[in-house]
Amino acid sequence: MLSPLFNHLLIPFLVAMFLAINMGGSGTGPAFSVAYGSGVIRKSLIAGLFGIMVFIGAIIAGKQTGETMGKGLLPAEGFTYVVVSIILFSVAVSLLVANLFGIPQSTSQSTVLAVSAVASYFANLNTHKLFVEILPYWLILPIIGFILSFLVGKYIYKPLQKRGFTISKKFHDHPILKAFIVLGAMYVSFSIGANNVANAAGPIASMTINELHIPSEGNFVIILIMSTLIIAPSFGIGSSLLGYRVVKKTGKEIVLFGRLEAVIISFISASLLLFASITKGIPSSLVQLNVAAILGIGVAKPGFKNIFRKTEINHFFIMWLIAPIIAFGLSLLFVYLADIFGFLKV
Repeated sequence: MLSPLFNHLLIPFLVAMFLAINMGGSGTGPAFSVAYGSGVIRKSLIAGLFGIMVFIGAIIAGKQTGETMGKGLLPAEGFTYVVVSIILFSVAVSLLVANLFGIPQSTSQSTVLAVSAVASYFANLNTHKLFVEILPYWLILPIIGFILSFLVGKYIYKPLQKRGFTISKKFHDHPILKAFIVLGAMYVSFSIGANNVANAAGPIASMTINELHIPSEGNFVIILIMSTLIIAPSFGIGSSLLGYRVVKKTGKEIVLFGRLEAVIISFISASLLLFASITKGIPSSLVQLNVAAILGIGVAKPGFKNIFRKTEINHFFIMWLIAPIIAFGLSLLFVYLADIFGFLKV
């Protein structure tokens, strides 16, 4: 007969793995769309490289974001097994909807809103963390990504293009350039690991500490690492199962990538995400940073009107609005029902 502790931990961990699978599918697009869209890498290699780099990024640079998601918005003692199951399931559903439409979605925004819904219900929301630290990053970082990629596109890429470098077959097919594109995709994957794995691992770590009745101080990081060892590999599974459709949509339908552009996009978006992770531990939207960089390059080339006329970016904005609202609404509904029917721990 299984112990109650095992039963309490099993369901949240399974839900967390389900969420991680969906995050892997969604995150594959921002990581490898530029490499795949520029024809540098085969789709059969994407899932393996993505999974490995996500794991490394989570272990090396995921601590601060894990602490934000595990105790920054909602006090650590609030993460019971019922609450964590509700939060992660709500996020997973919102993400699954986006994946089925082939649109990369911000896991971080959905998770933050799902946690905020529970915290608001219990009147324990850290409003300073949400409104003063997290939300400004969400607004400012994509703008910075757009501006940087636009400036690079206008003042570096276009002059090189006029001189014929970017259309030169020798330059286009140079092994060093191809290597930089793949390294850029791996760099993005590393940044995803540093930021997005914490969306599942952070709440799981706090829940595990509560269920084991051990002090959080001095133990949280250890439990967070153990949670990461379970959650991070599921990203690779999700990439294999769900990632290709998202990669195809972002890589082939947003913009016709040049190989030099791929390096620019990857470096800018990954650097901004990693900056948010290691400086403030802010869970941020890699997909939005990536698309902002793509649009910056795109606007510098065909112009503002053309980039919106020739792409499906409007659909992206709609899903970016809907999915976090779904996560918030489901989380609030389920925690209310759990409270009504007496499932919540006191």
